[in-house]
Amino acid sequence: MHGAKKLATYADLLALPEGTRAEVLRGVLVTPPSPLPRHASIQGGLVRFVGGPFDQDDGFGGPGGWWIFAEVDVELGVHDVVQPDLAGWRRERLPEPWDMRPIKVVPDWICEVLSPSNAGHDRVTKRHLYAESGVGHYWIADPVARTLETYRLDPEARRWVDSGAFDATSRARIPPFEAVELDLARIFPPPPRDV
Repeated sequence: MHGAKKLATYADLLALPEGTRAEVLRGVLVTPPSPLPRHASIQGGLVRFVGGPFDQDDGFGGPGGWWIFAEVDVELGVHDVVQPDLAGWRRERLPEPWDMRPIKVVPDWICEVLSPSNAGHDRVTKRHLYAESGVGHYWIADPVARTLETYRLDPEARRWVDSGAFDATSRARIPPFEAVELDLARIFPPPPRDV
């Protein structure tokens, strides 16, 4: 008879070699491969067009009020430590994030960019985990389809409510960042050229 398998925690992440990309999902250590360039391009576009006005322009003419971070460790529970592609917190909920690792405050917004290796985790495992944990808004960017699915949390039911789906031709004000109109063509990399 075998004993129960030990569930992974943040300590298991710390034991990995420096620079290893890893998360703990439902007590299982997950080590995805590095993202493709189109994945990184979407992250950069969102940092610029969402993080710019809401984080970097705080006090400099933008709507401000947020911290937007790429790939930081977020502990949602002892056996759930994620590293979202992008995560955002309203500053009043996370006033001094600078030396936190992991951040133990649930994000107000998360965006995951799909990769061939992580689509199932992002669409199923993380989608459920983020709702259960109380993340306020969840975006899923698909670099191949050049689409953005957005959801807001129904806090009582802990379920996602559709707040819009957009493609690269869209211009939209998308919660929780509706103070700024996003031009989705500037977030997605250009479509593949015909050969």
